[in-house]
Parts: sequence; structure tokens; C-alpha cells
Amino acid sequence: MPRRCSASRDSAGAMNSASDSDRILREARQSLSLQRAGGRRRSIGKRSAELKCRHAAGKLARMALAVIGILVAAMVAGLVIDGIGFTGIMATGLAILAALYLFGRYPRLETPALPALNSGDVRSMVGRTELWLEAQRPALPAPAVRIVDQLGLQLDQLGLQLEGIDPSQPAVREVRQLVGEHLPGMIDSYRRIPPHLRGEVRAGSTPDQQLTEALGKVSGEIDQITRQLAAGDLDNLAIKTRYLDYKYGEALVEPEKPA
Repeated sequence: MPRRCSASRDSAGAMNSASDSDRILREARQSLSLQRAGGRRRSIGKRSAELKCRHAAGKLARMALAVIGILVAAMVAGLVIDGIGFTGIMATGLAILAALYLFGRYPRLETPALPALNSGDVRSMVGRTELWLEAQRPALPAPAVRIVDQLGLQLDQLGLQLEGIDPSQPAVREVRQLVGEHLPGMIDSYRRIPPHLRGEVRAGSTPDQQLTEALGKVSGEIDQITRQLAAGDLDNLAIKTRYLDYKYGEALVEPEKPA
């Protein structure tokens, strides 16, 4: 009878341990899906969401490897000592829970440092800048936050356009300086102002108003650069359309079906 009770407890412990592991892994997969959608706090752009998703995927992979490693170690120990018993099952379950908790929380996705924003390729620069801007949103006034959200979409589009351009071009250097240096530098200067002084009028306007106005100018400048970069593609499309129309004429037009 005692053996039967012991076996029952071992079985129950194994089921509880497996249930906890399944639950935590399920929550980890849900967290990964959430990161793919932009995280708990909505990402301002696709590049920052991409970095979050990559970070979450790395966490999930480490958690899965840790669980597999612990289970394999428990199986080997069971074979060597002819069973690990109830205590071993509980220890295995606790080890799995500890590993999932540890690898689920660490390493955390750190906000990029200000000097590191304007480095690497354009795709990386845009992603890091978006992550940095997201981290600054809670400290910004509401009108500025709306412009920052708009900047995320603009940066995504601008990054796509710059990927096919020679990095040594003056336009690329100008964009990198604007996005990777001037924009974050301006927000960083604002954040160094004590909160109780940000609403005080100075030189005809408050720091809150000055920041919002400056961000609006940056947004307008990015829009202008996007239009300039797209001008060549628009002209090429128009030329190709006229060429096809000239060469094939009405052949491109589907003939009307008889009634």
C-alpha cells in the first residue's frame, strides 16, 4: 500500500510539474506573439517591432533549451540511480520553473544608448532610433507624443528608400545626421529640463511648445526628403507608362465584350 501511495504521489507531482511547464511555455509563446504585434506598448514603427520580436524569439529559444536540458539531465539521473522518486520530480519541476523565470526575464531589451543610434546600416539605425523614441514617450507632452508616433511611420518608409542608395551619398549622410543625431539630441535636451520648468514661458513659448514645434519641423523635413527620394522613381514610372502606351497603344486596353 505505501508503494502505491508513493507511486501515486510521484505521478501527481510529475503531472503538476508538466502542467506548470506547459503553462509557462504557453505564456512565453503568447509573449512572443505579442512582441510580433508590437509589444505591450505599441511600437511606433516596424523596425522597432522587428527588434522586439527578435529579442523575444531569442528568449523563447533559451527557455526551450533550458527545459530540454533539465529534462534530459533528470532522465539520465533516473537511469543511473534507478529512478529519481518524488523528491527528484519536484526538484526537476522547480528547476524548470526557475529556468523559465530566469530566461523569461533576462536579458532584458535595453534602450539603445544615445551615441550608438547613428551607427551600423540604415535599417539598424532606424530600428534603434525608434526604440529610443519609444522609451522617451512617457516623458513627452501629449502633442509631441503624437508627432513621435507619426515619425515612426515616416522612419520606416525612409529606411526602405535609403536601403538601395549608396551610403556615401550626401542625402544619406544628411538623413543619418538628422535622424540619428539632431532628433534624439533635441529630445534629450528637453528631458534634461526639470519637469516643473517645462511649462514655464521663456522667450515667448514654453519648452513643451518648443519641443512640439521642433518635432513638427523634423517630421516635415523627413516628409520632404521622402518625396525627393521618390521623385526619381515616380518619373521612371511615368516614363515607362508612356513608353508602353506608345509601343502597344490600345493593345493594353481590354476589348469590350459584345452585348
